[in-house]
Amino acid sequence: QVQLRASGGGVVQTGDSLRLSCTASGRIISAYAMGWFRQAPGQSRALIASIINGITTNYADSVKGRFTISRDADKKTVYLQMNSLKPEDTGVYYCNRIPNPESWGRGTQVTVSS
Repeated sequence: QVQLRASGGGVVQTGDSLRLSCTASGRIISAYAMGWFRQAPGQSRALIASIINGITTNYADSVKGRFTISRDADKKTVYLQMNSLKPEDTGVYYCNRIPNPESWGRGTQVTVSS
C-alpha cells in the first residue's frame, strides 16, 4: 500500500511563505501525475496544483501566480512552495496521485492569520 505523508505546514501571517513537502513510498511520484489538494474548514478536498511528467504544471485560479509545485523523483518528494499566503489558504493540505488517488495519507495543517 502506498503511503503518502505531507509536512511543512504551520501558523503564519498574511503575506508569509511556506514550503510543503510530500513523501511517498514506492515509485508513485516518479510514475504518475501528482497533485496537491486543500481541504478548507467545512469544505471538501479540492485540487489546487498538479504536475505531470515532472514538468507540466497546472494551478487553480485561487493560487495561480503564488504557489509553485515541483517534484524531486530521486527523493520521492513533491513540493508546494506557497508565497503571499492569504487567510483563505487556510486548510489541511494533502498530496496524491491524479487521477485515481491512492489512500489519503496524513495531511499538513496550514493556518494563515490576518
